[in-house]
Amino acid sequence: MKVLVTGATGHLGNVLTKALKNRGDEVTAFILPGEDIAEIMPYCDHILYGNVLDLQSLIIAFRGIDVVFHTAGIIDISSSKKMRKLMQSVNIGGVHNVITACKDAHVSRLIYTSSVHAIPEKDGKETMYESSSFNPKFIKGSYAKTKAIAAQAVLNATKEGLDAVVVHPAGIIGPEDYSMSHMGTMVYNFLTGKLRAYTSGGYNFVDVRDVVSGILSAQEKGVSGECYILSGEYHSLKEMIHLMKDVTKSKRRLVWIPHWLALIFSPFAQLYYRIFKLKPLFTPYSLSTLMSNSNYSHEKAKNTFGYAVTKFKKTLEDTIRWTTEHYHLPVSKRKKEKLKKKELNKKSKT
Repeated sequence: MKVLVTGATGHLGNVLTKALKNRGDEVTAFILPGEDIAEIMPYCDHILYGNVLDLQSLIIAFRGIDVVFHTAGIIDISSSKKMRKLMQSVNIGGVHNVITACKDAHVSRLIYTSSVHAIPEKDGKETMYESSSFNPKFIKGSYAKTKAIAAQAVLNATKEGLDAVVVHPAGIIGPEDYSMSHMGTMVYNFLTGKLRAYTSGGYNFVDVRDVVSGILSAQEKGVSGECYILSGEYHSLKEMIHLMKDVTKSKRRLVWIPHWLALIFSPFAQLYYRIFKLKPLFTPYSLSTLMSNSNYSHEKAKNTFGYAVTKFKKTLEDTIRWTTEHYHLPVSKRKKEKLKKKELNKKSKT
């Protein structure tokens, strides 16, 4: 098939682009001018530069395309007014443009990547399932509201004849994170010793490769007008830190900060991130998310197209290995010894 991926240089986008090419599709990447294409270039038959805010560029790009995978979007956990406006423009206005372009170009199917944040949160640990409608009034946070509005726009379009499926990934983590997502930044900071503290709470984390697999299955077997949650496993930050220490054989101690204290200092931390132009990790919004209910069920995706989840430790092992190799990070002495023993065992077997 002739397929197009918006946001092809992002974490999800680049892994999806490679999977589509490996599947045998003719792949077009639709990206912003000036973006680094080094990692996706070998997997693309065509690279088109444009902007989801430019309807005409989308219409031209979508001509002759069978399936559009819309992954482009802005995730922001700060409270910046500038970023809120940009999120609304891209996450909502961009989706409306994608819908219009799909109709104009007679695209056979649209796969829209939303987020579990678009789904209204339930009390306590009550399990959350797919929604059939979305209302920003019942959603907390600027980012989540934009995803809810956009998801509803896609569902409305399916009632007007557009063949489209919506997928809701949980917190994406995994290797090949060239754009350094928030989770990728956290892993990198742990490996480089920049992560010195953590707090209470956790989230539902999902391997980027599982999300890609789910997206491909949704494109093949998903029902038009339906939504599918692509979630993973819940893990607290404490569990994540211990798993990373176990994988890296690190004995470094991190400071635990009570959630209430982290909330008090989060505005100052946000100011620190802005001054030093760093990707924010612990902000009022992210801290609130860590204490929210993230018990999302992926039973519908499992039953519909066999969606499966990778064990979180395996995801962390692969993420740490990729990050270490990609950024040429030093390996601990204990880790070196373990790798040397592994290599010697391999040689003795052969």
